[in-house]
Amino acid sequence: MMDSVVIKRLEAFVFRHPIGVPVATSFGVMHNRPAVFVRIEDADGAFGWGEIFANWPAAGAEHRARLLELDIADLVLGVRFNAPGELFSKLEEETQIRAIQCGELGPFRQVIAGLDTAMWDLFARRAELPLRRLLDEQAPDSVPVYASGIAIHRAKGDVPESRSKGFRAFKVKVGFDLQDDVAGVREIANALEDGEELFCDANQAWGTGCATYFVDRLKDVSIGWLEEPLRVDAPDADWKQLADATSIPLAGGENIATVADFAGAIESGFLQVVQPDVAKWGGLTGCKEVASKVLNAGRRYCPHFLGGGLGLLASAHLLAAVGGDGLLEVDVNPNPLRDAFLPPGGGFNESKFSMSEAAGLGVERLPEEILPLKTLEIERHV
Repeated sequence: MMDSVVIKRLEAFVFRHPIGVPVATSFGVMHNRPAVFVRIEDADGAFGWGEIFANWPAAGAEHRARLLELDIADLVLGVRFNAPGELFSKLEEETQIRAIQCGELGPFRQVIAGLDTAMWDLFARRAELPLRRLLDEQAPDSVPVYASGIAIHRAKGDVPESRSKGFRAFKVKVGFDLQDDVAGVREIANALEDGEELFCDANQAWGTGCATYFVDRLKDVSIGWLEEPLRVDAPDADWKQLADATSIPLAGGENIATVADFAGAIESGFLQVVQPDVAKWGGLTGCKEVASKVLNAGRRYCPHFLGGGLGLLASAHLLAAVGGDGLLEVDVNPNPLRDAFLPPGGGFNESKFSMSEAAGLGVERLPEEILPLKTLEIERHV
């Protein structure tokens, strides 16, 4: 039985790393890499770390920290929690009206997700267990990975470079110029080595016409999944039309929130690969429940992630705990806000990411090398 905790301190740290080569998606370009890391501490001095989604909008990182400081902290400080998932349930309920009032459901969900991960980390530390083993005592020490964040126009160089680092599966971003996308995917697919996999991510760029054009012209190419070819709010009829038009598995989930919405997406049958993001919605509590539903339905759970090191570690521990044949998404674009949390070489060996035996996520404090990149620090306590 877990001991209860009373939260006495909340801290948030915002970082921005300037980058030489912007990270391009079909809907926008990231000109720097932001991250928001959150730390909670209980009355006994035990602590936990989490990460809050901050990629979009461009001004979002500092806003999320202020949202935690001014709108959510008072709902957490001084409160007793008997289990790690209680914080998520409490905040989901108690912030709904506030989020609706200001039209910011996403930002509230993202802050709650980071706090939930930090609560799980805290409980795992108190139990002196790696986080994955608090979730499942039989969880393995490593998970398979794939290289992500590869823009199609840079794939000719980025795929071989990722291969040299030990990756054997690659996801390219499409949704730019349709004909160039098709030609680029075919070229990369033809250059794959034995046993390698290729995935595509359109980031909601297309309607059914463009998406059908894409899959029609790549019928003879082996594509492991096509991610977000349509808008997440496109009618079910559109998703069904596309699913019926191709044998390529359709993927999505980073822009779905609530257990009910995920259940609907799973029951619809259109998504064969489901990808919730621990920093964007749900934290460990929500995403663990969704992952179980995904696996019980015979689908593939692959956590989405494109942020800093704490969220990547949390995603790895959760994937290890829930099992299945899913892969951990690892952005291969330069990002010290991710790499500083990982062991030399990134922790990758033979297409797997290895986790330590340290308690929780295995992070005691923020790495010294990222501290000059800090743009904001907030603290609340009782």
